[in-house]
Amino acid sequence: QVQLVESGGGSVQAGGSLRLSCVASGYEILGKCMAWFRQVPGKEREGVASLGTGSLVTSYTDSVKGRFTISHDNAKNAVYLQMNSLKVEDTAMYFCATGAVAHRRGGEIACPTSSGYTDWGQGTQVTVSS
Repeated sequence: QVQLVESGGGSVQAGGSLRLSCVASGYEILGKCMAWFRQVPGKEREGVASLGTGSLVTSYTDSVKGRFTISHDNAKNAVYLQMNSLKVEDTAMYFCATGAVAHRRGGEIACPTSSGYTDWGQGTQVTVSS
């Protein structure tokens, strides 16, 4: 029922930028938890960033803080991941996800980054070369 389609991946040199898009169909992203994950062969899936489209609270894994930004556009029913200052270690298949339940953290409501997501896109490949 839920369809998430990622785009915007590609090959870029270290220090460059890419903007990933995730368009949702059959699903309203407003008031939901949205997230980006990444995975490389032989390693477990890693949560990169999350966004509560109602609370507007974001969360990032430490390795991308200050470089990546998650955002959304309700009118386009889409979520984005702006990736700047890319590093070789950012190379991975990137997936868009939704379906997690927000939790309370330090008095605010935030979406999880590493668990709880039930619906996934097919992924878009990001390759960073030195």
